[in-house]
Parts: sequence; C-alpha cells; structure tokens
Amino acid sequence: MNQHANSLSAAGTLNVGDRAYTYFPLDAVEKAGLTKLARLPYSLKILLENLLRFEDGRSVTRADIEALARWSPREASEKEIAFRPARVLLQDFTGVPCVVDLAAMRDAMAAMGGDPKAINPLQPVELVIDHSVQIDFFGSNDALQKNADLEFQRNRERYAFLKWGQSALDGFRAVPPDTGIVHQVNIEYLARVVFGGGGAGVAFDATSSTAYPDTAVGTDSHTTMVNGVGVLAWGVGGIEAEAAMLGQPVTMLIPEVIGFRLEGKLREGVTATDLVLKITEMLRKKGVVGKFVEFFGKGLSSLPVADRTTIGNMSPEFGSTCAIFPIDDRTLEYLRLTGRAPEHIALVEAYAKAQGLFRTDATPDAEYTDVIHLDLGEVEPNIAGPRRPQDRVNLRDVKNSFNTALNEWMEARDSKNGAVARWQGEGGSQTATIALTEKDVSDGAVVIAAITSCTNTSNPSVLMGAGLLAKNAVERGLRSKPWVKTSLAPGSKVVTDYLEKAGLAPYLDELGFNLVGYGCTTCIGNSGPLPADVAETVAEQDLIVAAVLSGNRNFEGRIHPQVRANYLASPPLVVAYALAGRMDIDLTTEPIGTDRTGNPVFLKDIWPSNEEIANTVTACVTDSMFKARYSDVFKGDENWAKLQVAPSERYAWDPKSEYVKHPPYFENMPAEPAPLTDIKNARALAVFGDSITTDHISPAGNIAKTSPAAKYLMAHGIEPKDFNSYGARRGNHEVMVRGTFANVRLRNLLVPGVEGGVTRHLPDGEEMAIFDAAMKYKSEGTPLVVLAGKEYGSGSSRDWAAKGPYLLGIKAVIAESFERIHRSNLIGMGILPLQFEGGADRSTYALTGEEVYEITGVANGITPRMHLHVRASDPNTGKSVEFKALLRIDTPDEAEYYRHGGILQYVLRQLHSKTSN
Repeated sequence: MNQHANSLSAAGTLNVGDRAYTYFPLDAVEKAGLTKLARLPYSLKILLENLLRFEDGRSVTRADIEALARWSPREASEKEIAFRPARVLLQDFTGVPCVVDLAAMRDAMAAMGGDPKAINPLQPVELVIDHSVQIDFFGSNDALQKNADLEFQRNRERYAFLKWGQSALDGFRAVPPDTGIVHQVNIEYLARVVFGGGGAGVAFDATSSTAYPDTAVGTDSHTTMVNGVGVLAWGVGGIEAEAAMLGQPVTMLIPEVIGFRLEGKLREGVTATDLVLKITEMLRKKGVVGKFVEFFGKGLSSLPVADRTTIGNMSPEFGSTCAIFPIDDRTLEYLRLTGRAPEHIALVEAYAKAQGLFRTDATPDAEYTDVIHLDLGEVEPNIAGPRRPQDRVNLRDVKNSFNTALNEWMEARDSKNGAVARWQGEGGSQTATIALTEKDVSDGAVVIAAITSCTNTSNPSVLMGAGLLAKNAVERGLRSKPWVKTSLAPGSKVVTDYLEKAGLAPYLDELGFNLVGYGCTTCIGNSGPLPADVAETVAEQDLIVAAVLSGNRNFEGRIHPQVRANYLASPPLVVAYALAGRMDIDLTTEPIGTDRTGNPVFLKDIWPSNEEIANTVTACVTDSMFKARYSDVFKGDENWAKLQVAPSERYAWDPKSEYVKHPPYFENMPAEPAPLTDIKNARALAVFGDSITTDHISPAGNIAKTSPAAKYLMAHGIEPKDFNSYGARRGNHEVMVRGTFANVRLRNLLVPGVEGGVTRHLPDGEEMAIFDAAMKYKSEGTPLVVLAGKEYGSGSSRDWAAKGPYLLGIKAVIAESFERIHRSNLIGMGILPLQFEGGADRSTYALTGEEVYEITGVANGITPRMHLHVRASDPNTGKSVEFKALLRIDTPDEAEYYRHGGILQYVLRQLHSKTSN
C-alpha cells in the first residue's frame, strides 16, 4: 500500500475488553462538514471507510472521499472510485484457472528478468473445492463415499496443482474437497464481518490490530451470499480477482443504491425460498443491474440471518451488484450460533456501533436512489421456472403454467425429428449405476429432485422443514416415484449433524434423499446421468421432463441436457415433487399420493408447522457443531493428505497433463503494449437474441462425445469415460476454447432452427462447429465479432466466458446491453464491449450477421464511454450501413487494461516495472 495521506485526520482507538484497536472513524467526514453520516446507506459507509483507509493521493484522493460522502440519491454518479477488498474468495472451477494464470505470470516475470515471487497474493485468498463432485451414485447409504472416490480419481491432477498453490503462494488457503460449498463455508466460518480480531483460523495479532470492515470479491457470482451477515462482497471475473490478489483496486462508479423496505413477518407455511423468489421477481421487474440493493425496515427484526443469506445469495438473479443487510442483533446471534469467538463478536458489535453501522428498529432510514416495499405477510408459497429464476409462479398456479410451457415444447417437438441423434449429441449416453423402472415416465415427469446448493442448505429452517415433511410422508406410507433421481447435497457437514440429531436423516433416506456429497452438484449441472432406463425412455420418446431443485439457477441446458423444464423450489417442495413425480399437478388442491389404506394424502396433511420447524431448529442446531466441524476445515481427508506435492517457486508444468496447461496469454509479451488498431474486415462468428448467459458461452457440464473438445481429448488418448466435465478441465485452455459456445441449447441466428454450438463460415456458408469456424477464420486472418441482444453475459461470473471468445479470435461484442461482470471480463481479456444506442438493435440496421464489419476510432485512443464508428457492408451488393456504438469501457482503468491487451498483462507490466526499479 502506498503512503497513507489521511487528509481528514481519520484516526482513532477502539477499546474492546482488554484489546485496543486502531480504526478510521467515519465521523471524520461529518466533522469536516462533508455529510451527515445517517443519510448514507450502510453499503456506502463501508465504501467510504475503504477510501479513508486507503487514501494515498493517487489511487484514492481527497476528491474521491468527498464525492462519495456527498453522494446524491437523485442522480447517477459519473465518479469512479478505487475499492480494495479485504480478501478474495474462490471456488475450484474458477480458482484453478486463477492459480494457473498466477503460475504462468511467475514464468512470464522470470522471462522478463523480474522476480517470480512478486506474483503473490497481497491479502487473504481462500478457496473452497466444491464444484467437482458429481452425482454418479444416489439413493444409497454409500453414495457419499462412492461419489467422493470418483471425484478424487477424476480430479487428482487439479487437486495436486491447488495443493502446490497452497504451498507456493503466500496467503493462499484451500478448503479440501468433500467439506462444503464455498458460500456456506464463507458465512459459517470464513467471514470475519470485522477484520482485526482474528477469526477463520487466524489468531489475533496485537501488533497489527487495525479494525476495518470485512469486504470481499469472489470468482463466483453468488459471493453476495455473505451480504446477509453485513459483509459487502460481490462476484467478479477470475481475471479481476487475480488483479485484486496482486494489489490492483476494483474500479467502480459510485453506485446507485436501491432501498428495499421489509415490514411484517412471514406467514404460516411460507419459507425463505418463497421470499427470495418473490424478491427476485420484484427486483428483476424493477431493473437493478449494476446497482446496490440494501434491505432495511422493521421487518429485519423478524428475519433470521439464515433467511438473509438466502436472499443475498440470489443477488445475481436480481441483477444487482450486491443485496446487503446491515449488522444488528440478529447478526450477533448468528455469529454466536456458528461458534465465533466471544472476543471477535464483541469487536463486531463495538466497531459497528462506533461507525454507525449497527441497525436497530429505531435507526433512522437512510436516503436511497429509490425504495421498494414488501410486506412479508403477503408472500405465498411459490416456485420459479421453467427457464429463469425470475419466472416466479405461485404454487397454486404451477399446473397451468407448466402446461402452457409444455404445449409450446410439444409443438416444437412435433415439427422436427431426430430425437435419438440429438440426445447422443448432447452427451446423453452415460452409463448409470442404478436402474429404475421407466414406468409412467412421460411428458411432465419430474426426473430430478435435488436438495442442493448453499442458497438453501445453509438455512436450517428449510432443511428441517424438508426432513419433517419427509418424516410425515413416510409415516403416511408415501414414497418418491421410482423414476425420480433424488439427492441431498448440503453445503456444510453441520447440516448432516443437525438432521441426524433431529432424527430426520432416516426419513430423507427412506425417500431416496441420501447424502450424495458436500458440493454444488445439481445446481451447477453436476447432476450426473439419469438412470439408464429413464434416460433411454426420455431419449427414445423425446420426452419433455422436469427437474426440481433448491438451487439458484435454472437456465436451459444447465441442470441436465435431457431435462427441458427446471424449477427452483424450497427443500420441502423438492421432497413434495419427488413424491408427486410430476409437474402437471396442483399441490394445493390435488392429492400428492395415497396412504397405506388408499386414502388420499394432500400436501397440507404432511407440511410441518412453523412452530414445529422452529422448535426443532432451536433444539438441534448448536454452536458446538460448528466449532467441531470447522476446527480442522483445512485438513482434508486421507485422499487429500496423500497428495504429494514438491514445493517450488515456479510450477513444474507437465506437458502430458490435460487438466493443467501453461496458458498462452503472456507468450512473447513485450515490456510495452503495441499501439491500438481499428478492427477491419471482420466477420460475425455468431448472432444471438436476448438473455445469452455465461452458461451459453462458457464451457460447462458434460463434454459431448461429438464435440470439438471430445475430439481433442480422444486425439490425446483420453477415452470418453475419462472426459470428466468442462469445469474440471478449466485449467486446460485447449479443451475450454473448444467448448466455448458449445451449449446444447444455444441458438445462433446464423443457423436458424438449429440448437447447439454451430455456425456458418462465411462467405462460403459451410455449416460447422463454432470452434472449427473460428480456427478457419484465424487461418484466413479474419477477425471476429459477435452480435447480441439484451442482457448479454448474464449469469455466473465465469472468466472462461471471456477467455474462450478471446482465444477464438473475437475482437468485439455488439449488444443491446451487457451484464456487469461479463462486460468487465470482456475488457479484461482485450475484447471491446459495444452497445447499440437509442433503443436500436440489429433490426434497426437490418443486420443479418453475413456482413463484413469495420470498427474504427480505436486507433486514435480509447476513453471511457466514447463512441466508435461501425460499418457493416454486404459483400454481395456492396451496400453498407453505418452507425455509432457506445463503447462500454466505463472507467479510465478499464481503458488502460484494454490498451495493454487485458488486465493481467497490465498488472504484469506494472509489477515488472516496480521490481525492476
């Protein structure tokens, strides 16, 4: 950190018990006459403290502090500030490429004559291995161990690489596999809430006891889950996270803050999942992309932190940067429950109160850009689907809603043939481990019911609710339908502890919800193969079947390639749909099954009361469980302990490895960037409509046998049974670039009526895989562009959704709008994000994608939000159309990143210059 300027003399001492902490009092800005602190939203106070602490006269100036202190809720700010998070959070899918890049940067630094150890995290970096376990086995008591063993066999190389990173990189810690899900481990253990008092396995250090808010960026968009405990955090791309590790600030415009007032309390039978899906719908309709959302109001007093973290988790589904709750008595209650040290909790309380960050019912309302209201008592049971998290449907309306979607799919199915061939192309020929009957599997069947994802498994109330419902169902003689693949994959081992203590685990097991792993599983597409006879029936009859999961994402093609309809639901409703086995049922009026005597059983007959759930949680969830489970969280099991990794300053790349390869981003990189050039004679690699997500762009899920990635692996001696998933091979750019735009549900308008990663090479019009076309264009020296509609790049913060296009040769994306993280990632990889203006879109200029494109104005230098000139010419007629597009490089730092060819190239050159001097 550069020398601290402290122009406002913000310095103080906070005495808590027998400990003394230095801190940067926020009232310094009030004493300077800059603002009244009470008017500022909680989230902006945290940003303000960050600026006070890091003021150096260069990256953070007095003017930056004044601009934030004088924030106006009535107008959007154009002021850029530099935010430095306290720590970086990673999961293994996105974490492996981060560590790969750092290892490659060490090599590049050595090649440039610098010190490789200059490439090292400058603040805590914590990685949780949670994205690799897949549900190959289910419905049995040994499913957990079998899935864990398979996971380790498939990922040994990756895990060894991460263990090298743990030994070679200072401040880097990894939570081993089969321990928990990153965001649940974060809220239950890693989150400090306030730094300075130790915590998360780090002892208190009296020699450096500065107190400051816990803040974080993470390489998973659901990093926002920790907003529920008052920690300001959000998801960034892997490349941004790497830069943050290496001391670069996260540059951002001072945000608009939407206040969300909560009043009242949830009524009988309504869960936190029902609430978050309602909020998701409301905020998507409001439009909060790129904005902070902050919850306030007396309703917070009745809302436990477990419910708040469920809401925070789904901030990406709202579209907001964060969805934060202030610190209050409920926060302290949660910290005590999860086993935090009393001295740490005392610091959190004292610091929050000293800084005006502690909420009570008497706290005056802050000023907000806009305010949304919700009476918690108005929320009713619901689910979301079949395609997007914001597509909320009240439980009483699900049958009609599903039937409407089903009719649309049936009409589309009737208009085409080739179901079996299509299924093979989607990678649907896996070998199942358990054979069940295909009896009654038909359109509308639920074939996957998964209690999964930290979104809900972090919440004891909904897990206990699921267990109690299972108990009531079993006692009435109900069973899950035989064609439903059932699973329980919680985000923490504490979950199994309290389900066992409550005596509910056996009832979940009886319904097939046996423990299958501690990881994200179904929520990220690691649902594993359907049972063989079910899969064959679905394929042969081209059936339209459904999945119900307690996750946060249900985009097309994400959960399972054979499943069309995907619904998000609370864990109790996941169990209910497993019992029903179908989506075309009204659970509020129709029986879910029959008891042993043939009498109908309705959902209301087996649904536990709020009081019963609350009493069970109080009796069975204890702080001792959290203390015991997290006492050795970094230790790992026997498999992890046996991994032998030789310590070394630079990684010894194995040329035979197809999991971890040296990436090409820094090869032959000059010490100074080359001059910028305009984009000329470009072709459109693809043309897309609205809502193209990172699931569509980034390689994810299974590797289809006929895909370019599969051909590459087989050419290198890897059989299909050993392909693993794209996520597991994120450290291999050769596989990942071949899987970019390979989603089986992708619709490229250059090939109308075709689904999958296909395009036409121009001008000859030959239809081929997108990767093959890109390589053909590359051999011809043709740069590439992509045309798209609204919300391009929405979804998870996947760096490969930018790295893959970069390696394909894409130079620009022209879209109607961009998702925040993906826009940043494109810039971070040297790709121009251009936006149509004034409500224009492709149709405004009659663009088909068959034109030749020129983008000029780049060579003269890039400035934030400038306009570039686009010309699209028809090579057949010679006619052209010209228009201006807004360059969505929003800050000066982003302009610098682009000038250097990407953010990592910029950071590498900066560090090389610093160490050379």
